[in-house]
Amino acid sequence: QVQLVESGGGLVQTGGSLRLSCAASARTGSTYTMAWFRQGPGREREFVAALTWRATRLYYADSAKGRFTISRDGAKNTVYLQMDSLRPEDTAVYYCAAASIWTFTPNDYDHWGQGTQVTVSS
Repeated sequence: QVQLVESGGGLVQTGGSLRLSCAASARTGSTYTMAWFRQGPGREREFVAALTWRATRLYYADSAKGRFTISRDGAKNTVYLQMDSLRPEDTAVYYCAAASIWTFTPNDYDHWGQGTQVTVSS
């Protein structure tokens, strides 16, 4: 069982930056994709960014392109989301997730963290 723990959320002003971390308790052979999702107030959970554990493939939602960077440290079993040029509409709970396939659909993800709150003030 993979356990994911996010950290790094907080309150930041428009234009600011935050780096989220997702520490995995272990990586099983079935873990292929690591991703970040977010869920804003009154909104459905949406895809933000994903990468394969070997970082051979990366993909970003349009809302994240050019502002967010997903990366991983294999030695630490940790995935990061560097968020720059933050906007009020980025306010959400951000979740880390793991899947056994290359996918951007929440229902395909087998493991989820508890989430970390990101609030961007205007």
